Amino acid sequence: MTDLADRTIKALRSELDELAKLVRGFTADDLARQSGAEEWDISQVLSHLGSSSEINLAALDAAVHGTAGPDMEFIRGVWARWDAMSREERAEGFAGTNETLVRRFEDLDSQAREDLRVQFWWPSDPADVATFTGMRLSELAHHSWDVKVALDPGAALDQETVELLLGRVDAMVGFLGKPAGLNGRQATVAVRLTSPERSLGLDIRDAVTIVDVPSAPDAVLTAPAEWWLRLVSGRHAPEHTPASVELTGDAVTLDDLRRVFPGF
Repeated sequence: MTDLADRTIKALRSELDELAKLVRGFTADDLARQSGAEEWDISQVLSHLGSSSEINLAALDAAVHGTAGPDMEFIRGVWARWDAMSREERAEGFAGTNETLVRRFEDLDSQAREDLRVQFWWPSDPADVATFTGMRLSELAHHSWDVKVALDPGAALDQETVELLLGRVDAMVGFLGKPAGLNGRQATVAVRLTSPERSLGLDIRDAVTIVDVPSAPDAVLTAPAEWWLRLVSGRHAPEHTPASVELTGDAVTLDDLRRVFPGF
């Protein structure tokens, strides 16, 4: 588990350094651009990454020091402060708060990376460091894509990040998948991923779940693994879907799957 935490923290550093370097070159007009998140401009994405890093840091510090973690009063105060910032203040502030969080992860020794348990700010079991940093990596990587795609419609998730996040996709599918997207229909989909290669099944019934590859699927989806992650997280607009994505079978369409995964 320590190796997974080590790799995840290293990926967090890479993701942050790349995004911070990109944002440093942004003009006021760049910060006002529509991001890949439908309701946010780029500065609002950075605001979210800034506020969430403060909340993550508060939870991490509570675990390290054995104190109470962030409550909703604290969290609402953080959100309000970032919401009140100008676009330029959000761009400047996000890099500093995320740098503090990533450095705090990097400073954890091997015993802490193995033994520490962090309580989330919602009802759940405490998470080990690999799980806690993995959730942060997912958030940072997908919102980094929201920023990058505003400038490059062909933007993709980093390959090392993809390989780390694929192990978390089962939980993401169950949380983010909305079976109502099929308007009362049910379907099983065989999913064949490339870069890296994976095979799995997607079952859309009363819930959306990952299953073994079905022997007689209603449809077969073939796609790069990075797009599969973006599909599950709602970053799947046709203009950001590579030509290599293919769905065969008449039971569901790509637009059906987009409705099943509306995103966050």
